Amino acid sequence: MATNIAPTALPISEIVESREVRDCLQGFTRDKQWINEMHLQLCRIPAPTFLEGERASWFLDQLRSLGWEASVDRAGNVVASLGAGPYIALTAHLDTVIAPRAKDEIAVEADGRFRGPGVSDNGAGLAALLAVARVWKSFSPSLDLHSNLLLVANVGEEGEGNLNGMRHLCRQPPLARKIGAFVVVDGANTDHITTRALGSRRFEVSFTGPGGHSWSDFGLGNPIHALCRAVALFSETRLGRGPKSAINVGLIEGGSSVNAIAQTARAKVDIRSESNEKMDELVEILSNAVDRARDLENQRATAGKVGAKLREIGSRPAAALPDNAAILQYIRAVDAHLGIRSHLDCSSTDANIPISLGIPAIAIGAGGVGGGAHTTQEWFRPEGRDLGLKRILLLLLLLMRDPAGSRG
Repeated sequence: MATNIAPTALPISEIVESREVRDCLQGFTRDKQWINEMHLQLCRIPAPTFLEGERASWFLDQLRSLGWEASVDRAGNVVASLGAGPYIALTAHLDTVIAPRAKDEIAVEADGRFRGPGVSDNGAGLAALLAVARVWKSFSPSLDLHSNLLLVANVGEEGEGNLNGMRHLCRQPPLARKIGAFVVVDGANTDHITTRALGSRRFEVSFTGPGGHSWSDFGLGNPIHALCRAVALFSETRLGRGPKSAINVGLIEGGSSVNAIAQTARAKVDIRSESNEKMDELVEILSNAVDRARDLENQRATAGKVGAKLREIGSRPAAALPDNAAILQYIRAVDAHLGIRSHLDCSSTDANIPISLGIPAIAIGAGGVGGGAHTTQEWFRPEGRDLGLKRILLLLLLLMRDPAGSRG
């Protein structure tokens, strides 16, 4: 479980006054063009969830070329280190919601802005990993560090990936026991620190029936009618006060023709909340809506009843980092030093898994500014990226100087 240690003996001035650290921080500015080029290259390699292999292979080659000992684990994560544990892990997810269909979909506009799917989420995070890998390889710190750095480009963060890459990393011995804390880099903007894990549970609702002709077989149970009733019933749910929560039906499909009674109909449902208990409550409401819709359709039908099935396709735990966690005090100290104004937020990221397991973790942006995530018009502006990279490096050094390794 997490050990909350106040960073009293680690003034940030002691770190930034080190000549080696200053050289590294300046390196982010010197390497600006290289970082931008790597950023564009990696974004031009399609990496939709479950199909991250090509980008992972490219990333593996880059880390090895920079002198890191790197490999791909059984989950598909690219894992790199320069020594034995214990470790502080710096991670960024490989996958994107939308993949570019051609390399020219990732473009640089006249004003220097990057445009295309995944350039911010999570092209920015992956570029940060490479930037840190490059400066760290030439880093010979005189500081007393108690942990080594572990770099991870992980799979399965988006959508139905269900955080599988991070789950594997946190639960696969012996490496999992050697990681004292996680710094998750997701997206660009540096105005937030994710310390609360937004939980989610996702389901596929399916109805089935015999199907038939819309005229001659009229009266048979209709899976699409039943599904629509279930969606309508569930959408009327009043969330009320209490933990912030949300429900969404994001996909509906089924049927074969306008003049045919469908044999199948399916919908995918997303339930989110800051509370695991609230999610359980909403899952029960969804289940009741499905059962009620099935019963209503079968009462109406004169023959050929419908069946219903509710299948869970994803689950992300809700959790929260303790307010007095050392990692939170460290990032706040770094932000104060760099003049970054940030706020704490709740979001669904790879940090959900370590936080839920009691391992200190936060998710932060990589620097620069981005927007339009999960659309074809996603964008990233690299100006100011070096500030975010300096923030990451200083946080890592504070964590690595922690004698307790941030985790008991």
